[in-house]
Amino acid sequence: MNRLVKRSVSNFFALKIPSKSLCTGVVKVPGSNVAEILNENEKKENTTSNSIQQYDIAIVGGGMVGMALASFLASMPMTKQLSVAIIDSNPALSGSMSIKKEDPPDPRVSTVTPATISFMKDAGAWKYVEQNRHAYFDKMQVWDYTGLGYARYNARDVNKDFLGCVAENKVLHSALLSCIQDSDFKRTIYPLRLNSMTLNRSSMSVVEENMSSRESSSAQGQCARLQLSDGNSIYAKLVVGADGGKSRVRELAGFKTTGWNYSQNAIICTVEHPSENRCAWQRFLPTGPIALLPIGDKFSNIVWTMSPTESNQRKSIAEEEFLKDVNSALDYGYGPHPTSSLSGTRDLFSWFQMDTTVSANESFEVPPKITKLVSERMVFPLSLRHANSYASKRVVLIGDAAHTVHPLAGQGVNLGFGDAYSLSRIIAEGIALGTDIGEVNLLKKYEAERKPANISMMAILESFQKAYSVDFGPFNILRAAAFHGANYIPPLKRTIISYASGEQNFPVFL
Repeated sequence: MNRLVKRSVSNFFALKIPSKSLCTGVVKVPGSNVAEILNENEKKENTTSNSIQQYDIAIVGGGMVGMALASFLASMPMTKQLSVAIIDSNPALSGSMSIKKEDPPDPRVSTVTPATISFMKDAGAWKYVEQNRHAYFDKMQVWDYTGLGYARYNARDVNKDFLGCVAENKVLHSALLSCIQDSDFKRTIYPLRLNSMTLNRSSMSVVEENMSSRESSSAQGQCARLQLSDGNSIYAKLVVGADGGKSRVRELAGFKTTGWNYSQNAIICTVEHPSENRCAWQRFLPTGPIALLPIGDKFSNIVWTMSPTESNQRKSIAEEEFLKDVNSALDYGYGPHPTSSLSGTRDLFSWFQMDTTVSANESFEVPPKITKLVSERMVFPLSLRHANSYASKRVVLIGDAAHTVHPLAGQGVNLGFGDAYSLSRIIAEGIALGTDIGEVNLLKKYEAERKPANISMMAILESFQKAYSVDFGPFNILRAAAFHGANYIPPLKRTIISYASGEQNFPVFL
């Protein structure tokens, strides 16, 4: 296993692309339809029109991570005066989203960590989450279908009130949007798609000709030109790709990626049970983990990893049969209940004693029985992908545009929020020093800060995934940990401790 972890880490740190400037003279970005040189006719056309808009930052992608970046920028003294364009065709950005508490929860949810909650509180967005449905959880239970053992974690073990919070994606998104709307942040939302992008040195001369005030071009710096789906263009000193795993910005900027598709799908849905759930549950099955996450009231969210064939079959079977399969997967199917806690094996797990206390005296609990399906069943293919670089001159990637991970640990959105917070802070530092916010040296500071953390988590998750699915067949994470002892435990320990303490966006398993 030690070799497996080292191999995964070395593979990720080898993800590099040749260093080259994207802004030497006028550059046509691969895939762009914009002419390489802004010719005289184009200049004259632009001069007669005052519609060309210039911004400090253009955020392409108005999802949770893109809106988080805007919220963080709006909350910092050094960045709140920036002008920001948000480009996304999602209709939810055009107005306030209607969220009714009496409606059943949407199946698309996120488990946010204490660190993410802290970021959102600092930005003033978390109060809007608390006005809508959400569920804090203070307990976690992880176990194995073989009955070998189980692990339980309690917030009180690390002197916390909770271990995390589950909220619908639309609640998180609406909270971030409301945070921006209730501020005086200068933002413009374009309900459009990005068609092409050109990075050039001469674009500022065009912009200056169309601005009423003739500020010096040295103060304005260079700009990227973004052509939108309505045929108009805008200019920005910095373009942020927050447009997901199939990022158009990443494609146009020529960032290379490394990754692979798993032969697994995740099926998600909202279910109901007789009583309120305050625990996050995860059981490892032969084909992958199933998680039951509290979402408030008597509702929980199911995230179940399985083969594509199984997911397609379970998506279409009758509700009664599906519920039977879910209860079997969470309780009595595949194997016996564990009779002992893995944390009780003090010789093997003595590392817990140094940093925290595991709830060793708590007995194994059976998850609540699912009685009703209250949403559609949605299926998503699983993959891992990582951009070889996060930044070049005038362009930077955050969130899924930079990295997509296996949902084994529910890390995607938390890593993305960490990216957004880090980038906003580094932009603020650049402004304080009088640095052009699109300068590659500044953006590389963000990459240097976030890339190692993201790669480390991706490598750990990939090691877990391979240990479970490839190298050990039916052996699960807990069995692999027991089998490999000290060689396997250190990264798991760091993951648990840093998550539980709230120091990092590293949750445990879920």
